[in-house]
Amino acid sequence: MVTLTTWRERMSEDMRLRDFRPRTQGGYLLAVRQFIDRVAREPEALTDEDVRAYFLYLREEKKLAPSSINIAVHALRFFSIHTMQRDWKVFDLLRVNKPRILPVVLSQGEVRAVLCAVRHPVRRMALTTIYALGLRLGEGLSLETGHIDGQRLVVWVRDGKGAKDCGVPLPRPLLARLRQYWKTERPRSSAPYLFVPQDGVAPIHETTLQKTFSAARADARIEKDATIHTLRHSYATHLLEAGVSLRTIQQVLGHKSLRTTELYMHVTQPGAERLQETLDRLMVDL
Repeated sequence: MVTLTTWRERMSEDMRLRDFRPRTQGGYLLAVRQFIDRVAREPEALTDEDVRAYFLYLREEKKLAPSSINIAVHALRFFSIHTMQRDWKVFDLLRVNKPRILPVVLSQGEVRAVLCAVRHPVRRMALTTIYALGLRLGEGLSLETGHIDGQRLVVWVRDGKGAKDCGVPLPRPLLARLRQYWKTERPRSSAPYLFVPQDGVAPIHETTLQKTFSAARADARIEKDATIHTLRHSYATHLLEAGVSLRTIQQVLGHKSLRTTELYMHVTQPGAERLQETLDRLMVDL
């Protein structure tokens, strides 16, 4: 029997059996704990009406963002089906429409301005690599020397999102820059990671690089609400503007669905300069 004192361990075991990532496990456990604290009842006594009322509370009283409600939906559905062995019908009714928010994108000049504003050689190389390979922050900091195939010009991203390995194309200028960095700028360390702090055996911390990026953006006087993940969005947009097909960009970014990659169609400007020249010529005598 699942009780108020045993549900957490039971659900944690269920998620580990399904090989959920630690961050996902933590988010799901928090969402279910908030639900149980709200209803204040033993798990075995929970009903479909309890779940229904809770999601109305999240929407109408707490006014949570769709992304936060979605986490609660997925967490409680998992708790219901796998931990409680129940199938609450309210999940067939629930729909969470997420607004389509276009990503912030930096121009090529803005990317270079931010990177030039970073003085610390390890952090600058880390941010440069993240942009040049279109990586997520965690993927960039997890890179090891053995992941780089200089002969085939491929970098292998190990255990990326969805616990998948994938290869991304390695630009020749980045390869040359990484070789120089390894010889002259990387701190001495026995760790295999590319980007380590002084005398460190683990990669530099995500928070350290995030603070560095924020400071560099300010120094470069870029007012856009950009983060390190913006470098990945910018990478994809710049490829699209250069004529690389959506399907190829989808493969490079590791997107499951082409619809995810199509988002960049709404922020890119292929042929924008030619369009501007045409408009200027057409409207000159108005």
